[in-house]
Amino acid sequence: MAGRTSPSTGGATRRTLLAGTAAALAGALSGCDSAPPAGRQTSDDAEAPVVTGHKPKGKDVIDVVADCGAKGDGRTDDSRAFARAYSYAAGRVWDHIGRTVVDIPAGTYLIRAPNALLDARKGKLKANGLRFRGAGKRMTQLIFAPHQAEDAYLCRNEDSWANVTFEQLGFACGTPGASFFYSYSTGQAQDYRFTECEWTGEWTYGVALDGSNTNSEMRWDACRVGGAYRKAFLYSGLSQNSLSRKQQDQFLNYWFNDMKVEYSWGNFLEFPYGGSITCRGGSYIITGSRPEDSPDYGGTSTFFRFPRGPHHDSVQRFHAEDIRFEVRTPDTVVMDCAWESGTVHFNDCDDTANAFKSFAQDSRPHRYRIGARGPLVRYDSCQLSGQHSYEPDGTGGAGPRARYDMCHFRNHSQQDFIAGSGDRVSFVDCLGS
Repeated sequence: MAGRTSPSTGGATRRTLLAGTAAALAGALSGCDSAPPAGRQTSDDAEAPVVTGHKPKGKDVIDVVADCGAKGDGRTDDSRAFARAYSYAAGRVWDHIGRTVVDIPAGTYLIRAPNALLDARKGKLKANGLRFRGAGKRMTQLIFAPHQAEDAYLCRNEDSWANVTFEQLGFACGTPGASFFYSYSTGQAQDYRFTECEWTGEWTYGVALDGSNTNSEMRWDACRVGGAYRKAFLYSGLSQNSLSRKQQDQFLNYWFNDMKVEYSWGNFLEFPYGGSITCRGGSYIITGSRPEDSPDYGGTSTFFRFPRGPHHDSVQRFHAEDIRFEVRTPDTVVMDCAWESGTVHFNDCDDTANAFKSFAQDSRPHRYRIGARGPLVRYDSCQLSGQHSYEPDGTGGAGPRARYDMCHFRNHSQQDFIAGSGDRVSFVDCLGS
């Protein structure tokens, strides 16, 4: 009979086989109730968390239009509505955990008051979990237009919130020189997430990190960085209120995935105190030039600017992968690094879109000042324009250590690709022009 073995072979029916399997499983599972071997610790040994207080009253999801009175017409000042929404969310923190989602429907919201979206000054509140949710990039647009730009931020988190999420929102700077987010931390502020968000307009800072510890674990996914930046979109190590500038090397772990970094001028990332930074996928283009030379940057605009600040020895790590860069002018710089140690790695990246232009041969989109301890530099399977510059930092040592593996140089031969000190730069299976 189908599904049954012959009795003469000592076989079992399908039903008895299933029964035996069930019995075996039951026996195995019964071992879960037995005591663990002596000296072995299980998760049951840990004490269960004790929740204090009571669940806050009110709705878990608040709408800035329906519940707080925002107009979203692009003309009415909605500062009070957003301040009311944040105050409501901060007031519903229970056992140091945020319990509120702030919904911002489609519309254009004019905000003139600094800190209206997030106002956590002086670090009195300690909480984990705050979420702002829009309808989509450009569908939900927040125009930040303070009366004065200096030290004006749309969001201010001073050692108060961890785990802050922004989703499907657009942020436009209506007052040139204002800034988006000020984050000060001595250990609390951390864990920010930006998903499908966009920045436009002329900002001083996008996100400015200050303090002495943490300010870490920040992630951007499928966002667009547009506009312009007098300093940088993400600036790590502001030092305005830091208790110890040398401890700002504890700002770690920043991830950018599938980004459209397409802004007019300024710097994208600036990290004078090191960090662990990963950029994967996307299009990176600086579309214009600075309107005038800057005292700090001259006429250059740089995607990754890593000068050397005074700090303790900690992580200095950068990785870029699967990114297409456009170098449109001689003042466009992909990498400018003077870190005193660590590693810099580009994998499967391409900056040759404008390699056919007359300026490309003399351009230097990647620049390094390297000392006795590095950083170590590596390029794998990249297509590269112009020349790469290596200079000693004056601290002594044997010079730069860099390796190019299976790379294609569009404007120079392998022998002419390095400008400056190239005696310890090695090439493996590379092609020159």
